[in-house]
Amino acid sequence: MPITMMFAADILGVKYGRYLRDHRILVEAQVKTAEMFVLDYVSVISSSSEAADLGARLQWYDDQPSAVIEEGALFADKANFARVKAPELISGGLMGDRVRAVELLRQRVGKDLLVEGWVEGPCASAADLRGISRLMMDFSDDPGFVHDLFDFTLEVAIRFASSQIHSGADIVGVGDAAASLVGPRIYKEFVWPWEKKLVDAIHAEGGRVRLHICGNTRRILGGIGELGCDLVDVDFPVPLEQARSQMGPLQTLTGNLDPVRDLRSGSPESITQSLEALRQKAGARWIVAAGCEVVRDTPHDNLRAMTKFAQTHATESLPA
Repeated sequence: MPITMMFAADILGVKYGRYLRDHRILVEAQVKTAEMFVLDYVSVISSSSEAADLGARLQWYDDQPSAVIEEGALFADKANFARVKAPELISGGLMGDRVRAVELLRQRVGKDLLVEGWVEGPCASAADLRGISRLMMDFSDDPGFVHDLFDFTLEVAIRFASSQIHSGADIVGVGDAAASLVGPRIYKEFVWPWEKKLVDAIHAEGGRVRLHICGNTRRILGGIGELGCDLVDVDFPVPLEQARSQMGPLQTLTGNLDPVRDLRSGSPESITQSLEALRQKAGARWIVAAGCEVVRDTPHDNLRAMTKFAQTHATESLPA
């Protein structure tokens, strides 16, 4: 289940800016990539749809990911927070486009592949709306505001996830990259409770949860393991054996090849060797993927080597 975004756009031969804004292009790219490399799923993961639809200022590029303009963050002035409401119905904007992507992916792949929806986690979404630097200061300077802001981002995420599940998503990815920047105390007080509510809400809607926190999460692995996620991505800075030790034998893990050093710059032979080492560390309940997004200039044979390894060892990763 490797994450493909810019890589998928390149496979289809389209600019990434178009991939981000048109669900029809995203769907074609995801389906073609899944077919070419025999992947087990398709996904609508892309940019922060929530921030864009709520009114955050984004910088758009022709062939690169969009970026939130932090100095012009929507809630840089806290007074703006009271003026913005969570959408009652997810229908227009980028969030609506992603819901339509889920619907079309479900039509295209039937039950042959998992269809993965995607939402921003409470911490990541708060960072997009407030500005990452301001949010980090708010944890100590204004914890009450942080709680209110996380309540708001949680409400948006639950409604967005629900719309995708009811449109055909089997699993919902929760991207909460900003959570990797906090330590255990802040994670426990500010982040974990809201991530837990989101996980439980997705389960209540009948969906499964894939948590994706980019970066070094070593200090919060124990808490992540208590969220009840169906699948946890482990990025390459985290030793897989440490993730297994702290999250226990029943947690399904994904990863965690270095997308650049191991996957893009390696060879099919070296990738096979690295995956075998990871398999030994992960044991059962492990899904083959890179630690984060597949880099857009990754050699095709390298990605095929991942697929071949997964196919060859499929039954060995199942619990007894």
